[in-house]
Amino acid sequence: MLVHLAIHNYAIVEQLDLELRSGMTAITGETGAGKSIMLDALGLTLGDRADSGVVRPGSDKADILATFDIADIAEARHWLAERDLGDDEQVILRRVITAEGRSRGYINGTPCPQADLRELGELLIDIHSQHEHQSLLKTDTHRRLLDEYAGCADLARQVQLAAQRWRQTQQALDKANSSSDEQQARLQLLTYQLEELEALSLGDNELKELEQQQRELSNAESLLAGCQQVIDLCADSDAGNVLSALNTSLNRLSGFQSNSPALNEAANLLASAQIQVEEAIGELHRFLDHFEADPQRLQDIEERLSLIYQLARKHKVHPDELLSLQQQLLDEVESLNANDQAGERLQEELDAYARHYQSKAVELSQLRSQAASSLSTAVDEQMQRLGMPGGCFSVHLSAHESTDPHPNGAERVEFLVSTNPGQPAKPLAKVASGGELSRISLAIQVITAQTSRVPTLVFDEVDVGIGGPTAEVVGQLLRQLGARGQVLTVTHLPQVAAQSHQQLFVYKQRTAHSTQSAVRELSHDERVEEVARMLGGIDLTEASLAHARQMVGSANH
Repeated sequence: MLVHLAIHNYAIVEQLDLELRSGMTAITGETGAGKSIMLDALGLTLGDRADSGVVRPGSDKADILATFDIADIAEARHWLAERDLGDDEQVILRRVITAEGRSRGYINGTPCPQADLRELGELLIDIHSQHEHQSLLKTDTHRRLLDEYAGCADLARQVQLAAQRWRQTQQALDKANSSSDEQQARLQLLTYQLEELEALSLGDNELKELEQQQRELSNAESLLAGCQQVIDLCADSDAGNVLSALNTSLNRLSGFQSNSPALNEAANLLASAQIQVEEAIGELHRFLDHFEADPQRLQDIEERLSLIYQLARKHKVHPDELLSLQQQLLDEVESLNANDQAGERLQEELDAYARHYQSKAVELSQLRSQAASSLSTAVDEQMQRLGMPGGCFSVHLSAHESTDPHPNGAERVEFLVSTNPGQPAKPLAKVASGGELSRISLAIQVITAQTSRVPTLVFDEVDVGIGGPTAEVVGQLLRQLGARGQVLTVTHLPQVAAQSHQQLFVYKQRTAHSTQSAVRELSHDERVEEVARMLGGIDLTEASLAHARQMVGSANH
């Protein structure tokens, strides 16, 4: 609940510090004294829009601070913890507006956007006025109040989660299906290309070996002639050959009787050359013995190479890259097949989420339907007590246009009202009279207060346009709400003020150069005098005092 409100240099308020308690607090005072200024300033800490015109003349900024006790508001504590904004049992909302029109918001001293103030504020306080913060005009509020009244808020969250999971899975499946045709075409192409490469069945070193054999077979005649010529030059020529020359050279050197190291080394080298030439001649003979100049083999090799080169050109790769290309295509095919399997799994998940959602949504619809009838009857009764005879309230449930799982369940929830007999029921947002809207809101809050998540309710002049017995009923209802939490109400009616647990009096302090608004809590005797003033005007009479004393006394018994 709201425990402290500090206002500095806002409108005609120079400085105001209020300590607030639970129960019903009436805010009274003469017209124009600034009663609604307090609520307007409070609204700024809850994320309302502001401009430089709210800054008190002569000041450089307006500063408003609201402190809430959230020990019993688990949702607010969770909201703060998620954002690392504190885990205490109190939270401080602050708003600073400069004379230049700049605005800054803070939660527990941490700067925050206006939207965060508004989001947290909706968990802390609900302000009902003829102009702003009319949360009951929102169908989201209608749904929440009905679910809380029906005791199915947890079930509603399960439905919301199931719908979110279904939607996320549907989006993933749509994405997978959107590329399915392209994937199938790609898969067909890859399959054909793989079949060609697999039919080629290229070995690891086959290309290199084939190219070598082709070169040898293509030059078979010149190769054979060349090898034979080398053999002749080295050994078989009668006119002279390498081996014969080496042998003669060695014999000549060995004929010298000399210990010269150079001659000895030369002889050794010639002997080594003789051995190597003999080995070379042996290798050439072996090559000639096994080499076959087979024209058919050459033709087969050239056809094989032609096929390899043709596929390489087709895929725009070098021939020796064909094997790696085949592996790449195989990997892509496996990936596309995996995508098909993933799509099947997504469809199975989607069907499972849909069944789960349907089960929970049906259960939620049944509870809502039962609670809608009960809530309609209860609010109807309160409307009659609040001076709206013949008025009619109903909770309208209508199916969503789409049959897809919806986060809010299978139906829309909307409060409809008819304020006069014979008039058709209309959405609550279209009720013309601000006073009627405030009283209808009050009736709804009275019924749903026991389950409402918002502990502090504010009513700004809910008594506009009413009086007599209806005004007393309004006071009783507000006091009834205050007994369960905290209610702040700005009122002009003594019947309402007399019902409060405590009363704040707003007045103006004037000097020769300035006017400012001030607030003080009234004692019991001061309350009697203020209620008497509200009953009979400025001049208090013994009759009005007695009447006021009786009203205040009976309310507190």
